[in-house]
Amino acid sequence: MANIAPQLYALLVFMVIGSIVAIETRNLLSAVISVSAVGFALSVAFLFLGAPDIAITQLVVEVLVLIILIRGTILLDNTAVDTHRDTLAVVTSLIFFGLILGFGAMIFGSRGFPEFGQPVMRVSKVYVQTGLPATYAANIVTAVILDFRAYDTLGEATVLFTSILGALALLRREGKVSREEVVAA
Repeated sequence: MANIAPQLYALLVFMVIGSIVAIETRNLLSAVISVSAVGFALSVAFLFLGAPDIAITQLVVEVLVLIILIRGTILLDNTAVDTHRDTLAVVTSLIFFGLILGFGAMIFGSRGFPEFGQPVMRVSKVYVQTGLPATYAANIVTAVILDFRAYDTLGEATVLFTSILGALALLRREGKVSREEVVAA
């Protein structure tokens, strides 16, 4: 755990900078892209922390939300690409920097993987041996999901619930203002 601390701190700094950019920018598309960069960095952080199931869930939700938010942003504000070329260049540079940082982190983080042919999930043996006596659960799957990996399960449920709420908020018909009403106001 001590050898991955610098990578986690680098990801944390990247996420804080991305969050500040998302809050402070006046361009809606730049804010969406900055928030997505934070989500992708969080996915890489989950990989470093040894939770690939949550990382995959975060990545899938992040891609879906990014597509929905960019579609909504472009429909709402089509002048962002035409009038703010400098902002677009900065955002594109930040995206490429984030991708390079992410790939570097994945390559650096993969050094801790076991060699080919060695068992990856050694902890599953402990789960099977101590699961039922330690938790008094009726079956081993329940013991693993709700006792040993409860925080992972809570994290996955929170990510899925938040993404569903965000999609419902974006796709609802009530309360939407047409583009003509925004321009007239």
